[in-house]
Amino acid sequence: MRRPYGSNQNQMEAMAMMSGWHSGMDPGWWVLMSILWIVLIGLIVWAAVRLFPSGSRSDGTSGSRGGGEDAKAILDRRLASGEIDMSTYDELRARLDRPAATGGR
Repeated sequence: MRRPYGSNQNQMEAMAMMSGWHSGMDPGWWVLMSILWIVLIGLIVWAAVRLFPSGSRSDGTSGSRGGGEDAKAILDRRLASGEIDMSTYDELRARLDRPAATGGR
């Protein structure tokens, strides 16, 4: 004889069929899925930061291509870091100090 839906026996049978499955997922899978989502969100944030850098860097220089250090400041920095020698510095500085030629070439 079949019992009505709301009876305790049917509820007990349904619980016995589901025991150990926790609504279809083992608790270990929840941990694994949580870690997967954290890693995925972290990768998205990392990619966004790499693709869209901010306007300033930790060394104080500008990160944007359009308006950063001027040419003289870059030249001074290169001399200070040892990238160029003094004669090269003097030559490049003289070129920068010369007024730009006007007119079409």
